[in-house]
Amino acid sequence: MEPQSPPIGYTPTGEIRRVGVELEFAGIPPHHAAGLVTRLFGGHVHVVSPHRLKVSDSRWGEFVIELDAKYAHPDTKVIDKPPKSDTEWDLQRRQLRIEFHTKTRELIGDVVAGLVPTEIACPPIPWNELGELDALFDALREHGAKGTDASLLYGFGLHLNPEVPSLEPESILAHLRAYLLLAAWLRDQIDIDITREVLPHANHFSKAYAIKMLDPAYHPGLDELIADYLEYNPTRNRELDLFPLFAYLRPEYPSQLFANELVKPRPTYHYRLPNAQLSVPDWGVVTEWNRWREVECLAADLGRLDARAREYLAHHAQSPMSRWLDKLRGWMNE
Repeated sequence: MEPQSPPIGYTPTGEIRRVGVELEFAGIPPHHAAGLVTRLFGGHVHVVSPHRLKVSDSRWGEFVIELDAKYAHPDTKVIDKPPKSDTEWDLQRRQLRIEFHTKTRELIGDVVAGLVPTEIACPPIPWNELGELDALFDALREHGAKGTDASLLYGFGLHLNPEVPSLEPESILAHLRAYLLLAAWLRDQIDIDITREVLPHANHFSKAYAIKMLDPAYHPGLDELIADYLEYNPTRNRELDLFPLFAYLRPEYPSQLFANELVKPRPTYHYRLPNAQLSVPDWGVVTEWNRWREVECLAADLGRLDARAREYLAHHAQSPMSRWLDKLRGWMNE
């Protein structure tokens, strides 16, 4: 399967748009997964800590492979804390503290290794080269990696971080509107795993928020768009997480939510919805990219986007007995 071209393939600076990819899975420890990365894409493995590794100088840049558990890794606040003084005693105390902390975190990682996923965070990859990344998905599958449906305990996901085609608020709103209109169709196509439905990591947007965003009279500036997003979505746990993009655009915005260490500012949409479907032989990142592309195509067609938004608003003003998903399926088959 080949990645389909988005309607706008280049960034505002004229470079081909790239996509960050994050994959969660079980069954393969980080060091084994790092070996698969270097075998396929080159690079050098660096052990950051027992359960976190980096592959540098690969074909596309740096991969990070780690147990997805905060307490399995040393805390930089502890490691970087200076000694109280330069006396030999205080220097020794600091070294003992670091060694004890590091060993404790390693033991925690050893204990939870079978309960929390391994995560591979890939470097940004040009959208037209995503098909080559699927070789890693095949290798993981062949070596025993387990995805979302392998256990009721596995709420694993695949995250896409496509670079935005424009930083203008009008473009961001158009993509958000397109996503709100197609969210039910995406969930239907992906067949979201029951465990991921129960867990909060990819919660859907509220109907009230969708109605506000889709109102034809809504023409916000960036700060108003951010303020409304925070009012209705005071959490990272959304199927389309805009915190990284907003934090990138407004690093000084007065919200403690942007100060969360897990919010990494970047000019991307953080799409968190897909399952990690490693049990499906032909599934990979291209499958989910091509689904996401439908959002971008609708966002780029402003006339169709406006018409669909008006249909949505009219539909939800009527009886809830009619099915919005049936209408969506009809659109997608046109």
